[in-house]
Amino acid sequence: MMSAEVISIGALLVMFVVGTVLPINLGILAFVATFAVGTASLGLTEDEIFEGFPAELFVTIVGVTYLFSVARRNGTIDWLVAAGVRLVRGKTALIPWVLFLVAALLTAFGTFTPAAVAILAPIGMNFAYRYKLNPLVVGMMVISGGHAGAFSPLAVSGALVLGLVDETDLQVSAVALFSASFVINLVLSALTYALLARRPVPLAEEVDGTAEDDVTVSGRPDWRQWLTLACLFALVAGALGFHLEIGFLALAAGALLALVDMKRQERAVDGVSWSTLLLVAGMMTYIAMLEKAGVIEEISEHAAHLGAPLVVALLLCFTVAITSAFASSTAILTAIIPIAVPLLLSSQLSAAGLIAALAVSTTIVDTSPFSTNGALVLSNARGVDARRFYRQIIGYTGGIVALGPVVAWGALVLPWS
Repeated sequence: MMSAEVISIGALLVMFVVGTVLPINLGILAFVATFAVGTASLGLTEDEIFEGFPAELFVTIVGVTYLFSVARRNGTIDWLVAAGVRLVRGKTALIPWVLFLVAALLTAFGTFTPAAVAILAPIGMNFAYRYKLNPLVVGMMVISGGHAGAFSPLAVSGALVLGLVDETDLQVSAVALFSASFVINLVLSALTYALLARRPVPLAEEVDGTAEDDVTVSGRPDWRQWLTLACLFALVAGALGFHLEIGFLALAAGALLALVDMKRQERAVDGVSWSTLLLVAGMMTYIAMLEKAGVIEEISEHAAHLGAPLVVALLLCFTVAITSAFASSTAILTAIIPIAVPLLLSSQLSAAGLIAALAVSTTIVDTSPFSTNGALVLSNARGVDARRFYRQIIGYTGGIVALGPVVAWGALVLPWS
């Protein structure tokens, strides 16, 4: 199996380099590598490989980007942006912080992080476009805000981690877990804002001057905008209150709005970020194949038996950070905590510290364009050179992957062990 691990990880690195340096969509390379490595090296069937296709994420991105494309074309997004600016009394520099706090509140009270980002990322990207804010800062602060509240006892991720720990002999404080995630994400957002807010935006060479930008923003919404606001409210209520699939809700809302405004919405489907969909779907299918073949689990287990407990803890933080940048953070958390339990029971490491460090290391890298959150930011960016913006997100995520685990380990594991 070790040779299969080397081949599969080597293929991942090669296609990542090729897709980043050359003008070819990384998703295409990922699909090709999935079938080549999966069938030739890992012995999987085509049906087993297709099981890894992220259908739910595909529908979510299509639905959300289509709905907000419709909302842009009928002027609703411009109206919301103007209302948001009035709310902060014209101080547009505060907008990223408002989005951070709203995202944190949504996730702290039970919203799944991708659902909160799916709701706020399109609005934040439109704020960035309209008021010349750095879209990287806005998007990353929305994601960090979502993760800041994601480990409260009421949140999906917090309940998951605490539930996994309750099945063991370990004790982890819910307050400690939530506080650790909130403080680290708050610090990350502060650094992001301080270092990048004034950096130049990777503008597109030609901004598409379609009718969506020609809508006049009046003081009061017209009937189409009222209907759009009602649909957005229904989307939030359905996703947060009834846990309905946000992608299908968004598609239904977008279709309704297009039917009542067919002339203006004829090209709304152009607002769906198909290149991002191809990129994300290809990479997630490849990573799902590695998970199904047990490659991810074997890599984690190898890291867990490499030496002194403190060193192993750091390696586990790096393992989950690197893996989660390409795969589901929820799945990684579910897999890594049982692996960490024997280490905690046989050492003097702080259980609360290591569990919190693993939780933070797993989620803090969801800025990656290969994760749901990063993909939503990338697919909703407006007026930017998509390739350059993609590289900016990759660079930002690379910095977090390199430094995030060290910070989480140094702040949460080392002082208490």
